[in-house]
Amino acid sequence: MSKLSRRQFVHTSAAAGAGLAVSGRMAHAVQSNEKIGVALIGAGGRGGSHLSAWLGDKRTDLLTIVDVDEKAAASRADAAEKSQGFRPKIVTDMREVFDDKSIDVISTATPNHWHALCGIWAMQAGKDAYIEKPVSHNIHEGTALIAAARKYDRICQVGTQCRSATAQQEMVDFIQAGGIGEVNFARGLCYKRRKSIGALGDYAVPGNVDFNLWSGPAAYTDPKVTRPRFHYDWHWQRLYGNGDSGNQGPHQTDVARWGLGIDTHPISVISYGGRLGYQAERKDDNYVDAGDTPNTQVSIYDYGDKCMVFETRGLGVDNSDDAELNKLFKSTKGNKIGVVFYGSNGYCVQVSYGHSIAYDADMNVIKEFKGAKDHFANFLDAVESRNYKDLTADVREGHLSASLSHLGNISLAIGEQKKMSVKEATEHLSKIKSLDDNDATLQRTIKHLEKNGVDLEKYPIAMGPLLKFDPEKEIFPENEVATAMCTREYRAPFVCPTADKV
Repeated sequence: MSKLSRRQFVHTSAAAGAGLAVSGRMAHAVQSNEKIGVALIGAGGRGGSHLSAWLGDKRTDLLTIVDVDEKAAASRADAAEKSQGFRPKIVTDMREVFDDKSIDVISTATPNHWHALCGIWAMQAGKDAYIEKPVSHNIHEGTALIAAARKYDRICQVGTQCRSATAQQEMVDFIQAGGIGEVNFARGLCYKRRKSIGALGDYAVPGNVDFNLWSGPAAYTDPKVTRPRFHYDWHWQRLYGNGDSGNQGPHQTDVARWGLGIDTHPISVISYGGRLGYQAERKDDNYVDAGDTPNTQVSIYDYGDKCMVFETRGLGVDNSDDAELNKLFKSTKGNKIGVVFYGSNGYCVQVSYGHSIAYDADMNVIKEFKGAKDHFANFLDAVESRNYKDLTADVREGHLSASLSHLGNISLAIGEQKKMSVKEATEHLSKIKSLDDNDATLQRTIKHLEKNGVDLEKYPIAMGPLLKFDPEKEIFPENEVATAMCTREYRAPFVCPTADKV
């Protein structure tokens, strides 16, 4: 079969819809002398990991690199050429890739606000898609991605690579086999130092960046953006990113949800915190950071018979006073990125992507789990089998986990209008039903803030409302403002379709 006819076969079969049953490597028509054509969309920091993955797998040819920053794309193309012997094509507009019949799969490491639309356009064009976490910028985008994957019979993997780690797979099996007794509560942690990104102000867009294409679905803030460092620091601006709850968070909330055996959205959420402490860091009480996402946040997710808490700390995390967590993570200082499962007979702790530890009730180590596998390779395996159930992180899993960050951020964003003293916050949380000790978690958070010089009288924490959520309809039935935040206003022609219109 010629390369052209193979491509035609792939795309014709995709267009026929999900009812066409295909399976195996021959169904994908990848012959021994032909490879899977890949387009990398987004050549920034995380794009480098994508680049290495495609160049390191003998099944793929990296044919195209897409980035609105031509300088960044050229640098990645140089590396690809040295590795595979030919130079990938460079384009600035991802839509050129979707029209390219030589491309079988795309991987996207764009900023968050582009993730869903990029994936949907790709799948509508018959491409399989590997999408970085969070898979969406808002809740309704994730639902649309699932609909597109199923409608067009496409393989859609999310970059929550802990799902492919043998350490986490074995830990989850251990938990669900009763290894630490009954488990109905988990705590995810992102204690990761994030310094101020710089003062709020007007900063010119780099001349080598097409800002119209970079902005895409988001509002166009021509001609300036309010952050000193253009690349990466978009994570901390809501227009484009989702803060650390949506950056690091989807890894840990995904593991927590997986271990608890939860396959739905929570029935309620409440979140508190804020963007705090940078005045003390800069020794300027009037300092306003360019970011607007929280650097300190605690979100409580209620599933009825189960519960999950996710904590973000972006201020200094050295010399922590969190005695129990320090013991479980075997660390008194530095970052703590992971998950703690609380069982009736002990604990299980994810301490890194490829390492987890089981403890008995007295915190003695009883078992360790180590190892990881190639998440990108798992995606390619499913591309060949044409069975999305072969994926370790199918788009639906990515949606449920990314939505946790969106739900927490919605509660806290509304709560910015309601600041509370420590006393008021303590009294308020005492009335909130939770499987966690809400007061203990709050007091640990307060102590952390005070150790970082935060004047909580002058800069009180924001307390979001307790929001009831309908997991089926994906709305807040008692809060129209919160429901409106499940989506966003899109800028034509970069409009992300709803699930019923993909």
